Amino acid sequence: MAQAKINAKMNDAYKGQFIRTLSMADRSCRLLDNLDQIEMRVEALREAATAMEQERESLIEMIQSTQNSQEMRSICDGEKEELSLTASRLMNRTLTVTVSVDTIRNAQQEEALKKATAIINEIAAKVLEDLEGGRKRLQALHAACVTEAPPVPMDQKFQSVVISCALEDQKKIKRRLETLIRNMDNAEKTIKIMDHQKVDHSDLANGK
Repeated sequence: MAQAKINAKMNDAYKGQFIRTLSMADRSCRLLDNLDQIEMRVEALREAATAMEQERESLIEMIQSTQNSQEMRSICDGEKEELSLTASRLMNRTLTVTVSVDTIRNAQQEEALKKATAIINEIAAKVLEDLEGGRKRLQALHAACVTEAPPVPMDQKFQSVVISCALEDQKKIKRRLETLIRNMDNAEKTIKIMDHQKVDHSDLANGK
């Protein structure tokens, strides 16, 4: 009789422990589901912030392009002043928007990013001395960042550096190179137009 009571209590204890274990497992699953949902929202937030960051960069580039365009140089002073003021106002308002998406990097990725940035900065600082040579070097760097077969020879040394960067940094490096190349193309077009106008004015002055 006594043994039967002991066995009954032990069975009750085991049942209670089993029930608590199931409850804890169920609770753990619910928490895991919640974290999964939060993770999706975190990634959506980062993607939205990255899109806003890119839009900000695009707007700044467009405003600068307008300010430096040949059309801006060819209008009368009164209209130019008004348009320049508007462009400056838009630039100031754009700069008030601060968007930052930090990238988690290990020591190797941090060092690779510094190397890649230094290489680009060195070329960008000298492009005005040699537009054509600078463009070719930037194009070689950009070719190292694309997955498809590039139309120009790539800088293999730079490619090894970029591959060591975090994925998000690789995308930012590629975007920066694309922006630099576009700006150089626009600058060269402006120089050619101004040089052509100079030739035309010289011909007119010589009676041609």
